[in-house]
Amino acid sequence: MAGCFDSDYMSRVRVLAALAMLAAAAGAQTVRPPANGNTTRTRTTAPTAQPRMSDAQLEAGIRARFAKSQKISQEHFQVHVQGGVATIEGKTGVIQHKGSATRMAKAAGALAVNNRIQLSDAAKEKAAANLETGRRRAQIKRGDSRSDPRSDPQQPH
Repeated sequence: MAGCFDSDYMSRVRVLAALAMLAAAAGAQTVRPPANGNTTRTRTTAPTAQPRMSDAQLEAGIRARFAKSQKISQEHFQVHVQGGVATIEGKTGVIQHKGSATRMAKAAGALAVNNRIQLSDAAKEKAAANLETGRRRAQIKRGDSRSDPRSDPQQPH
């Protein structure tokens, strides 16, 4: 008899738990009328992602961002978009313009960017020279020495 009571009790608990979950779910979707007495029911929906732009719209948006930038507009980069993926081609003498073009394309809504911008030899040489000289003055921390200890003749080696 005790075994029958236990299984009957457990089945009731399961039914009550299921009813409680259904009531909670129904309560979460209930729309209450506004306090001003207006009885028209409006259903609020969760914010949805904005529909993706067409490739032509995205391409136009990227070109508009490039045109707005005085420096990037002078580079005359070519932009093509297919499936939301932007491909940027061209040549630049400023290494930072390559990264700026990628950021602008992503900000315009591109899902991904294939940056095929080529750097001039002069830009590559300038970047290599900057790496060899170490940190620039603007990058030196306040407590650090401004001269390289290897080039200071007063410092013992």
